Amino acid sequence: MEWRLGDLTLDLARPVGAGIVNVTIDSMFEGARSGTPEQAIADGIGLVEAGFDMLDVGAVAARSGPPVGVEDECAALLPAIAGMAALEIGADDGEDGAAGGRVPVSADTFQVEVARRALDAGAACVNDISGGCDEMFELVAARGCGYVLMHIEGPPRVDRPWREYDDTVDHMVAWFEGRVERMRELGVRDEQIAIDPGLDFDLSPEQDLEVMRRLGELRALGLPLYVSLSRKDFVGAVLAGSWEERWPAGEREWGTVAAVTLAVREGADILRIHDRSSLQAMRLAGTVVRGG
Repeated sequence: MEWRLGDLTLDLARPVGAGIVNVTIDSMFEGARSGTPEQAIADGIGLVEAGFDMLDVGAVAARSGPPVGVEDECAALLPAIAGMAALEIGADDGEDGAAGGRVPVSADTFQVEVARRALDAGAACVNDISGGCDEMFELVAARGCGYVLMHIEGPPRVDRPWREYDDTVDHMVAWFEGRVERMRELGVRDEQIAIDPGLDFDLSPEQDLEVMRRLGELRALGLPLYVSLSRKDFVGAVLAGSWEERWPAGEREWGTVAAVTLAVREGADILRIHDRSSLQAMRLAGTVVRGG
């Protein structure tokens, strides 16, 4: 399987690590807060040197909060993307690394105008936590870029109660089928689309764990499976034994390592992660599951 990102292509014969870069001061994990575009570029270089295959760059925290204007988001995001899109992955960076060439950079944004400008700045992909809209799909179709379609049941950055489903995964499969069909109608090609179950977004820890157990049912849709689980709240809840007393993000590294390993076993193709420990787990699990 391959994932087409404009004029770049990611080979998904083995799992791909997407390193997280946040041009923010309020993201949920203190260890991944690059407060300026300059620091974000330096942090991105460090992730590439560590062996990450692509970079996912955002300037608005996913946690709930007031709206962030297009100009404010762009002021932080665009210089960071432009700097990272110029980076190269060396062919000799390691036997498990990506082939030589430009580093694929995804823009983590759900605002269409920000996505448009980010693509102009060099982004190869849009990672959209809003579940998408026709205007965004039309942009993706016109540009031929990659797109991450994430499951969510309402607008991002808004707190709401967890929803109950007769079967969480069956519901998610039907949701993706409907959204992907709409994307096709608007001209987006399947090779551009990856799907993300949106762990922690509108899902309880129990629902997150059920999705983790059944990731293969999502991958059976025939699209690359993008799993963002690094240091998530459900990991902290499992480690603490309760949602109310969940461990903070800074203490979830090794729970994330376990979650990454299990996700690879269940079919995850792209892992959005913070840490080198998770990258190592992904590489080893990918080699065991999919071969050398």
